[in-house]
Amino acid sequence: MDEVEWMHRHPKAEDLRIGLISWAGTYLTFEAYKNTVTANAKSLGRRQIWDLLVSNEQETQAVVRLRSLKGLYLLCEADGSMCHGQPRTSHHGCFLLRFHRNGKWTLQCIISGRYLESDGEDVFCNSRVLSAYHMWTPRPALHVHVTLYSPIYHTYARADHSMGRIWVDAAVPCVEECGFLLHFQDGCYHLETSTHHFLSRVDRLASQLSSKTAFHMQVRPRGLVALCDGEGGTLYPQGSHLLLGLGSSPTRGTEWFILRHFPTWVSLRSKARKFISVLYGAEVCATSERLTPMCLFQFECDSESPTLQLRSNNGCYLAQRPHRAVMADGHPMESDTFFRVHWNCGKIILQSSNGRFLSIAPNGLLIANTTSPGPNEELAIRFANRPFLVLRGRYGYVGSTSERDLIQCNMDQPDCIQLLPCRQGIYHFQAQGGSFWSITSFGTFRPWGKFALNFCVELQGSNLLTVLAPNGFYMRADRSGTLLADSEDITKECIWEF
Repeated sequence: MDEVEWMHRHPKAEDLRIGLISWAGTYLTFEAYKNTVTANAKSLGRRQIWDLLVSNEQETQAVVRLRSLKGLYLLCEADGSMCHGQPRTSHHGCFLLRFHRNGKWTLQCIISGRYLESDGEDVFCNSRVLSAYHMWTPRPALHVHVTLYSPIYHTYARADHSMGRIWVDAAVPCVEECGFLLHFQDGCYHLETSTHHFLSRVDRLASQLSSKTAFHMQVRPRGLVALCDGEGGTLYPQGSHLLLGLGSSPTRGTEWFILRHFPTWVSLRSKARKFISVLYGAEVCATSERLTPMCLFQFECDSESPTLQLRSNNGCYLAQRPHRAVMADGHPMESDTFFRVHWNCGKIILQSSNGRFLSIAPNGLLIANTTSPGPNEELAIRFANRPFLVLRGRYGYVGSTSERDLIQCNMDQPDCIQLLPCRQGIYHFQAQGGSFWSITSFGTFRPWGKFALNFCVELQGSNLLTVLAPNGFYMRADRSGTLLADSEDITKECIWEF
């Protein structure tokens, strides 16, 4: 089979959402009551996240509307007050968005010509004379575990820890080195690698977060970002090996990256503990005793339905073909590439579109042959590109704080949960200090346990999961901000973005 070029998917709508920070450090917020708009929130939550709808974009400006997660729009009224509702005319709710060299944005009402501003609490459009009070800092609202994709070179950033560098040379983002944590602190961004080192302004990766690892971010619609040092230097790929470094003369837009959520790649093993892999002829079999790049599959699953697509390293999807064989030669819109996924204690069973279940033939080939699943149809699944989890729920990130001894679920900055694989679908959760997660009799968690406990992780979407805690209940986000394990059923509060 000829190798298929890896196609970069366009960012999803949730990857393009933003928060807007006023000069006072507070976020533009839609209030649930009376459809009002304020700027008094100190952190980025659901009510501070906006969809940026672009109707006309140029190099330094664009015409936009801001739509909240509630589906209503930011509107400027004739008296300069702001509200949250549906536009009454074609220009109602339209703003001229200008991009400034310091990374700030200004939003000017198309109808009145007045600028959006805040006094640190209220929001209004009163002045046509631009000032510092009209400046807003855009903050990408996507999950902090991200990839950096170069649309010029069609490659992804990759950390090389042996050399302490970052290269923009990965064709497929299937390894953990292509994932970065995007920290936002004091108006600047810090990029952390999978081994918890930081991109710095000097040549080498840094071991600790500091002023030398802080970058300003230029943000554009369509998920485009550029990282700058604020002193005229910009990060962009340089040289024939595409080393990511600071420079002052990027060409052809090489400084721009597409920021998107880090994809999920998994490995699958049969009952005989052989890895499912793709052979040269696109055949799919379970004969490999060691993990190779052809044993990796991107897990693409719509959270609204139980169907799954597995994208192989050759750029194609697993598909059920005639004579019940499964081949890695499918395309994303083919119905034969969709499989129904059934979870069973951390293992998965895949059912093809004809109703038959995938199993391993005596010669090792993966086929859709069985009408009644059993142990031979169960596949062990494990994360292939994630040494840790960063969990975000309905109220914020999962993390700990020195002010409370219980793990919280409403944090603006997350903790990394180190994953120690135990057996199929079962992991030990390790805190950042090396201790283990422990659970109390009330279903709450502490981050300083001495003994490893078993957590069962089940994927519910491309970047969504549920966690079955050691007490037999699902882990959920509580409105109080405390992380709990007390749910017998999977509810919206049990779904975690990772």
